[in-house]
Amino acid sequence: MHEYTSTARVWGLTCPGFPEEVSRARRWTRDILRGSPLADDAELIVSELSANAILHTASGMESGSFHLALAVTRQVIALSVTDGGGTGTAPKAEHQDAEAEHGRGLGMVTALAHRVVVHGSEGGYTVTAELFTGTRPGDHLC
Repeated sequence: MHEYTSTARVWGLTCPGFPEEVSRARRWTRDILRGSPLADDAELIVSELSANAILHTASGMESGSFHLALAVTRQVIALSVTDGGGTGTAPKAEHQDAEAEHGRGLGMVTALAHRVVVHGSEGGYTVTAELFTGTRPGDHLC
């Protein structure tokens, strides 16, 4: 392969910050990953990250939006959701008690993905979940 040729395929989608856009994000992810054994996990991850952006950041405010990026290579599917900012704290997985009605979503994403990375900037946060092909969550990669 030529050193400047990439086998990565990348898609992007910007959605208005309305709750019904979460189903659009799921459908978009499912359509791109059709036939992949990781499509169901990816769809669930995108759903959770999109809902979090709408519920917990300026993405869900009037004229707000969130951006999805999906990158696919032979080794990894990377799903990123960038929110509209407006919060002073970075997203993080927290352990909730059995009676809690909220707060389990990012923990679920962490359990499904092989790696979750949060990047912050002045404009908001990007949460990226990576699913490694040919492995399962909890597999040792070394």
